[in-house]
Amino acid sequence: MSTSLAWDERYEGGDFQFGEAPNAYLRAQSWRLRPGMAALALGDGEGRNGVFLAERGLSVTSLDWSGVGLGKARALAARRGVALEAVQADAAAWAYPQAGFDVIAWVFLHLPPADRHAAAQGCIRALKPGGLLVLECFSPAQEGRRSGGPKLPELLWTRAIVEAEFAALDVLELTEGAALLDEGPRHQGLAEVVRGVLRKPAGG
Repeated sequence: MSTSLAWDERYEGGDFQFGEAPNAYLRAQSWRLRPGMAALALGDGEGRNGVFLAERGLSVTSLDWSGVGLGKARALAARRGVALEAVQADAAAWAYPQAGFDVIAWVFLHLPPADRHAAAQGCIRALKPGGLLVLECFSPAQEGRRSGGPKLPELLWTRAIVEAEFAALDVLELTEGAALLDEGPRHQGLAEVVRGVLRKPAGG
């Protein structure tokens, strides 16, 4: 099982393991974003997605359990001339603020089932009514491919898992299938992913 120390070791050095550009699916959803929104980039690693959201004028919290990754996130934000709040925490145990965010980016965050459930419940609580969750994760069809992803099958996602974990949210779009990744040295090539945008009901 990966640990924060293992991720610290991966993030050591100058290269960005997943590149400096944002996740392509998150970027494709940028038309849904507005300056001034509060955003949470969950499992943000070296900050590529949090910095992108900050560049769009959002107020961003970048959360990861790797202090090394967050140090690079702060440096990337400074280099791009934007601000973000970098928080070192376990996504499964963080005290998610009630109705604290307009948008949450859950991008390639793969957790054991119990931790995944805890983080999902935290995200549901933390979304404002009408708030959006943008998610992309690897699916079971990714097993054996060299384009990235966890080695343990229980860490992978399906559409059914998304629907179960986020049953309190409305599904705006949700697909499972192939995507071409070009995200630094660790995510390269054809991959099998689940992608979705979900919204907290206005009365939620």
